[in-house]
Amino acid sequence: MSDRPLPLQLLLIDPDPIFRLGLRVALETIPHFQIVADVPTDTAALQVLGEISPPDQNPVNLIILELGNGNTNESQQLGLQFCRQLKSLYPQIPILLLSVISAPEILSTAKNLGVSGYCPKGTSISELIPIIQELTNGGFYWLEIPGIHHQLSQLPFKKVRNNLRLSGLEHINTSLNSVTSQLKIPGIPILDKAILAGQRRELLAARWLVNKLLVTSAEKQPQKIVSASKPPTPNLENSITKTTPQEIQTVIPPLLTPKAIQSTLLTDCINKLQFSLENITDTPLEIDILREDKKRELLYSIIQKLTEKLDEIRNSKLTPQQLSDLKNTTLQYLWRSALEEFYNQVSILNLGGEDIEVVKFLLNNSTRVETEILQKIPLVEDLFSYIILQTDMYVDNKLYPAGSETANSQAAMILENLIIQIANGVLQPLLNFLADVETIKQTFYDRHLISTREIERFRNNLSWKYRLNQYFTEPQTIFESRYELFVFAPRGIAKISIYSPRNQELAQLSSIPLAVTLILEFRDAVAPRLQSLLSFAGSGIVFVLTQIIGRGLGLIARGILQGIGSVSFTDKPFKRNSEKQNQNSRF
Repeated sequence: MSDRPLPLQLLLIDPDPIFRLGLRVALETIPHFQIVADVPTDTAALQVLGEISPPDQNPVNLIILELGNGNTNESQQLGLQFCRQLKSLYPQIPILLLSVISAPEILSTAKNLGVSGYCPKGTSISELIPIIQELTNGGFYWLEIPGIHHQLSQLPFKKVRNNLRLSGLEHINTSLNSVTSQLKIPGIPILDKAILAGQRRELLAARWLVNKLLVTSAEKQPQKIVSASKPPTPNLENSITKTTPQEIQTVIPPLLTPKAIQSTLLTDCINKLQFSLENITDTPLEIDILREDKKRELLYSIIQKLTEKLDEIRNSKLTPQQLSDLKNTTLQYLWRSALEEFYNQVSILNLGGEDIEVVKFLLNNSTRVETEILQKIPLVEDLFSYIILQTDMYVDNKLYPAGSETANSQAAMILENLIIQIANGVLQPLLNFLADVETIKQTFYDRHLISTREIERFRNNLSWKYRLNQYFTEPQTIFESRYELFVFAPRGIAKISIYSPRNQELAQLSSIPLAVTLILEFRDAVAPRLQSLLSFAGSGIVFVLTQIIGRGLGLIARGILQGIGSVSFTDKPFKRNSEKQNQNSRF
């Protein structure tokens, strides 16, 4: 019988899909944590709990939730009602409120309803892990919440000051996360890097000042985990026993486990979705036609599907050879599942008096997606092997040890290109067959690309891109042993180039692509000699023009000018002398 403890079953409830996925990915790096589900609403959460186990049993060990959307008072009140419902149906399941809410009256009500703990959003994973462990063991975690006690009435400005501090810290932390993410982008210019590093230092200093100037003496006490064998009495807070920090051991996930590598890459990719998603390259992409929010929604969906698929592959314990064989089926799964989810909101369209199922129609008319997009996504096997089997990364003619910052940086570029290209594949059949349907345009398209003329111009640009790639760009990149990757950058989707051996592909070229490589080779062979010849001939021409013709023309011009000058200077005194003689003759 195994001595390994049973994993802690966690349910995540939060309306923000990006935060939810980021939290799930981070928590799943802990070996004994298992995320049963992450859902956006209370209805979905109750459905999950009902499917796992009947109400008289405990289907999970802990529920982590946000009260509504955390913004409006109405949503917060609905969140409190949901907490009351959870405690009624599942009284033994502890609840951790992980929220942006800081209003004392709301937190006090949640505590009285039986919520076991509260943490503000932004709490680090290393701090969150022991809190989760404490709550699942029957303990409690509550910050010293200003306003629960009667002292608040004696400090009229305490609530205002606390709200200012929290809102300021939230703004600073958001900016700090953005700047930190930008600093991690490979190939960033030195000047931009220096500017960002300065901004990061300023934000860190600002955060320190806000904490020092706006914090009260009560809030300066270190955060403590409150432990008890039973729920505390709401009005007897002083009777709660508290554990010391030494009694709680922080569990830090291993740095080099495949799960930790996956978590690092996907979390970083999710963070970059907050950047602008405008295409700043000279190459048109299918997803350029989407509105910013729809583009972000599609990319996020692909990340979520990829996370699930990687977990499934890892649990099946495949060999490297089996993993290589799974490449095509994995890409097909990611593309198909993302397409089905993305187009569900326009499931039925009426075209020419006939109703068609959009997803089924697009799947039946997508034969070119695999050959033109999916099969051409580079280094997918290397990426999967790095994430799942923890193999070293060999990119740009260098070997990067698995788990190192440089290896993660190279893998992140390949991952981002993979996600972007799958998103292009989701859009391709739509643009080929349903591009000018009004319902499609109103639901998905950017307002600048909604007219029929702009759509046709956009499709023509894509058509030229495919022809150019097939006959020139792709043969050139194969001949130059490199790949072009699309990545997320602060200003939008950018394009970079990395080295990778492509000798096998070069040997398979034929027809026009082969001719292109031969022309490139001929140009490379002739260009230096031709350049030398032109340089020699150019030097001779310059010598003739300057030393012979130029000097000759210069001598002639000089002679003419001297002649004109001598005439003008001798002519004037002669005239003056003649006039004097005439005057003398008169008198």
